[in-house]
Amino acid sequence: MTTADLTTPLTGRIALVAGATRGAGRAMAVELGRAGATVYVTGRTTRERASEVGRDTETIEETAELVTAAGGTGIAVPTDHLEPEQVRALVARIDGEQGRLDILVNDLWGGEHLLVNAVFGKKSWETPLEDGLRILELGVRSHVITAALALPLLIRSDAPLHVEVTDGTAVYNRRYRENLYYDLAKNAPLRIAFGLGEELAEYGGTAVAVTPGFLRSEQMLGHFGVTEENWRDAIAQEPDFATAESPAYLARGIAALAADPGRAARWNGRSTSSAELAQTYGLTDVDGSRPDAWTYFEEVKFGGKEGTPDDYR
Repeated sequence: MTTADLTTPLTGRIALVAGATRGAGRAMAVELGRAGATVYVTGRTTRERASEVGRDTETIEETAELVTAAGGTGIAVPTDHLEPEQVRALVARIDGEQGRLDILVNDLWGGEHLLVNAVFGKKSWETPLEDGLRILELGVRSHVITAALALPLLIRSDAPLHVEVTDGTAVYNRRYRENLYYDLAKNAPLRIAFGLGEELAEYGGTAVAVTPGFLRSEQMLGHFGVTEENWRDAIAQEPDFATAESPAYLARGIAALAADPGRAARWNGRSTSSAELAQTYGLTDVDGSRPDAWTYFEEVKFGGKEGTPDDYR
């Protein structure tokens, strides 16, 4: 095995990161590219048009450029994954250009703008129905459409990998997630991964649900009025933000999982987190720490154990 094999273990592999405009999706695309993969990146915000999220500072074209700059091959395909014909066209393009798909990361969401004012703190019957249904479209229907249409191509791989990205581990999400619609949207990917784990097993495949912790996404940093350089200034507003992690933390874990020849036995049908992946594969976040927000929330925030956020870094 050469040094290049160790640093670019995904050379020759074809990946699709659905929902790669920003945040964890962008970071996962970049890290898969850094490991040598050809990565198709999709999203709704382009240099010509912004999605309903309302941000035009990150675009799908920029993500593709970052993948290529990291050493992979980034290919931007603007796609609305709620439109089956657009997803069919995307899959047909990958098939025509590559003949197979090895890694599918289902990171579709884009519903944060619905949460603070319309959802959190409200009972289900107080939530505007149109907002609740939109959350289910963005967080569930888009995932199902993408999986249904891409899996026939994915199973041509000699080791198919399907990654469902959500918010919360299976253990943590046994508690109610703030609002019925949000709870459904963030538990559904856990069940999708579990079910697809059963279906992919005969193909030597792996389906896994993953979650970041308290993510320092572009939107979250903007919400607190800080940048990645001074993110700790936001702890005064939200003490739990001391457990925050960069998007690269989960992304490094996904790249390591994708390169793991024993991943099916270890992960198939399971739920895991950025912290568990980091522990398993010996990884750290960009600052050298190993934050574990979900354990902090479970044990200290809601479990009554003595401790501080810094104890979980």
